[in-house]
Amino acid sequence: MLAPRKVKFRKTQKGRMRGMANTGDYVSFGSYGLKAMEAGWITSRQIEAARITISRKVRKVGRMWIRIFPDKSITKKPAETRMGKGKGAPEYWVAVVKPGRILFEIEGLDEKDAERAFRLCSHKLPIKTKTVGRREVGV
Repeated sequence: MLAPRKVKFRKTQKGRMRGMANTGDYVSFGSYGLKAMEAGWITSRQIEAARITISRKVRKVGRMWIRIFPDKSITKKPAETRMGKGKGAPEYWVAVVKPGRILFEIEGLDEKDAERAFRLCSHKLPIKTKTVGRREVGV
């Protein structure tokens, strides 16, 4: 599973997810991409599950890119613990995703197969997504 090797701060604040994605919002490596339609946190486990479903469809005929990385730690206090005594220990890692962000990219598949692979992938993710094609510059 994906997790950062080293972070500046072990425990991060919750933050807010306002507005649209301003980076990573277009298909730049492959020919088709999976685009986020709403904001949310995607855990490293969900990214791994989605990666496995896509790689089953892509196999040896194409390539796949993961365009998100879980770099935010989510903390949790142990069960049946009284309030206070500081913030809990980091439990898992999430990627903060805003609407418009490209999550995964595929190359080497036709449109129908890419659509099918991304549909199966979207069932593993907690947000609404859609398949988009590459924009040709200057056309």
